[in-house]
Amino acid sequence: MPAGGCLALPELRGIRWGGHPAVAYDRAVGSSLIVRPARVQDVRQMARVHVRCWQETYRGLMPDAVLDDPGFPAARERMWTDVLTSGRYRQNRVAVAERDDELAGIAMSGPPEDAAAAWMRQLYVLYVYAAGHGTGAGRALLEAVIGSAEPAVLWVADPNPRAQAFYRKHGFAADGTARSGDGVREIRMVRGVQHDGTGRSHRGL
Repeated sequence: MPAGGCLALPELRGIRWGGHPAVAYDRAVGSSLIVRPARVQDVRQMARVHVRCWQETYRGLMPDAVLDDPGFPAARERMWTDVLTSGRYRQNRVAVAERDDELAGIAMSGPPEDAAAAWMRQLYVLYVYAAGHGTGAGRALLEAVIGSAEPAVLWVADPNPRAQAFYRKHGFAADGTARSGDGVREIRMVRGVQHDGTGRSHRGL
């Protein structure tokens, strides 16, 4: 993940499924959504979601050679296998959104990068296929990995107005901190903490 973990719902960029975006949306809305804990058996599909959503989100921001690297899917399979089997990630929560036996989104939260931070959880991954935007998959995944009462933090690509609006809708606000890595600028957004716009935050009462 660029810059230590990019958190972005991918922007809709003319994705076609069934010949027209509206067809894809209708299919996604018309089928029942299941959000559940991820399993090792999901790793291949999780990697597919991860790679495709990166391609949807970061095309034009990151080099095509990175996004289209033939080894990218295998690298993501190894990453998710490690996350789901290694004791190092025992405090992480990993969820998938499934429709008609196919994964449509993935999410992961864990302890914050900064153990002394004001927040309890950090959102490291939240990706939903563009065809699933507006269907409730993103909200369900977010709620599955971060409790509504848990102070939380995330980093989101900038610009990425769709993702930033989604997070604001769910209570996150930019705290004035930004960073860059792998050609992608990110801003920090927090929920359940008070901040003064200088990057200093403390847990709300």
